[in-house]
Amino acid sequence: MTSGKTTLETLIDTTYDSVTGYRKAAELAKSPQLQQVLMSQADKRQQTLDVMNQELVRLGGELVTKGTAAGGLHRLWLNLTAMFENGDEAAVERVDEGEEYLAGKFDAALETDSLDPQTRAVIERGRAEVREGERLADQLERQYDN
Repeated sequence: MTSGKTTLETLIDTTYDSVTGYRKAAELAKSPQLQQVLMSQADKRQQTLDVMNQELVRLGGELVTKGTAAGGLHRLWLNLTAMFENGDEAAVERVDEGEEYLAGKFDAALETDSLDPQTRAVIERGRAEVREGERLADQLERQYDN
């Protein structure tokens, strides 16, 4: 069980960073359409975060209410502010990089053999949502590529 809790805590930290990043990106986006897409994605990612947090509590862990300042994804999101000065295209590229990073985290987590079936199912659902976000980021990148 400890492995499952540790795995979930790591994913939750990084997913929290993703939610925060999407919200920040939406605030900074110049295009109203892009703002709407990014907020919608933040809401979806928040739902994934909530489900993982529920599973963590089920395993006896404590609810995670903040991300990790040291995470690589967090550093990518922090760069968004500067990137938006270069336009929505650059911001979309950072979103895409963040999604790829997060997807890698979920893939690595699922390589753990010690996850109980319910925890594995929660992580698999999270990975599916992240993969959907990755596809969206690829679409946005094509759309905003000048």
